[in-house]
Amino acid sequence: MANNQTVDAFPHLGFGIGLRTKHYEWLLSHSEWGVDWFEIISENFIGNEGYGRHVLDTIRTVVPIVMHGVSLNLGSTDALNLEYLKRLKQLADELNPKWVSDHLCWTGHAGINTHDLLPLPLNEQSLEHTCNRVEQVQELLQRTLVIENPSSYLEFKQSTIPEWAFLSELVDRTGCRLLIDVNNIHVCSVNHGYDPYVYLNQLPVEAIVQCHLAGATASGNLLIDTHSKPIAREVWALYRHLVNKTDALSTMIEWDADIPEFPTLVAELNKARAIAAGDDIPEGLSQKETSDHPISNPIPI
Repeated sequence: MANNQTVDAFPHLGFGIGLRTKHYEWLLSHSEWGVDWFEIISENFIGNEGYGRHVLDTIRTVVPIVMHGVSLNLGSTDALNLEYLKRLKQLADELNPKWVSDHLCWTGHAGINTHDLLPLPLNEQSLEHTCNRVEQVQELLQRTLVIENPSSYLEFKQSTIPEWAFLSELVDRTGCRLLIDVNNIHVCSVNHGYDPYVYLNQLPVEAIVQCHLAGATASGNLLIDTHSKPIAREVWALYRHLVNKTDALSTMIEWDADIPEFPTLVAELNKARAIAAGDDIPEGLSQKETSDHPISNPIPI
C-alpha cells in the first residue's frame, strides 16, 4: 500500500466547524472567526470553481481544512468509481487538506446513489471486502484514509463482529485512521441497545485523529442523526470520556439542517473547548425531544 502519511502527519488541529454555504457571507465579512479549522464536504467542491471555491480558497489561507466525503461507497459490491476517485484526488492535491475522510458504509448499488450512508453486515467477509477497498483507495489517493463510524437504524442478522472491533481490525489491516463521531455512537447505542462506553473503550485510541459532534432527533423509538439540534448532554458526556482517553483530539461540530448563525455555532463549539480543558459537562438538552413527523431520506427508483 502506498502510504504517504505517518501518525505524526495527523496534527492536532484544535476546534473546528463544518463549512456551510449559509455562513459564507459572514465569514468573508469578519476577520475573527473563533475556530481553528474547517471541514468541507468533498463533493460540494469537486468541479466547483465558483463562489464557493472562492470562499474556500480565502479560508484555507488562514486556517487548515480537512476533506470529508459522502460518496466513496466503501461497503458496496459495485466497483469503485474511478472517475470519482480521480476527481477527489485532484481536489485533494489542489487543496492540500490535513486529511481525507469518508464513512464505513455503502451509498449505492448498480449506479444508483441513495444519498444516504447505509450500514453493512459486519462479519469477516465484509471486513475483508472493506479492507481491500480501503487499500485500493489509499493507493489511488496516495494518502492514508480516515474512516468514520456511521449512524444506523437497523442491524444485520449476518453481523458477527461488533462495530468497534470491525474498525479496529480495519486499522490493523490497512493502516487507515479513524474519525469517531460521538453522536453516531450515542444514536446507535439507543437504536441497537448497547453500552456506548464499551464501544469507546474498545477503540484503538492511537488511530483516532478526529471527532465529530452533532445533535440528533428522537423519532418514535429511534434516534435519527439529523445534525439539526444542539448537542445533547449524553453526547457531551461521551465526548468527555473520549477526550480523557486521548492526548489531543481535533474536534468539530456538524450542523446541516436548521443551521444557526455562525456565532451560535462558535458558542456551541466553545463548550467542547471547555470540556477538553477539564470543565464540567454543560447543562443542556437531554435526548427526549420527539419529532411529530416521520424523518426519512427516500431512495429514488
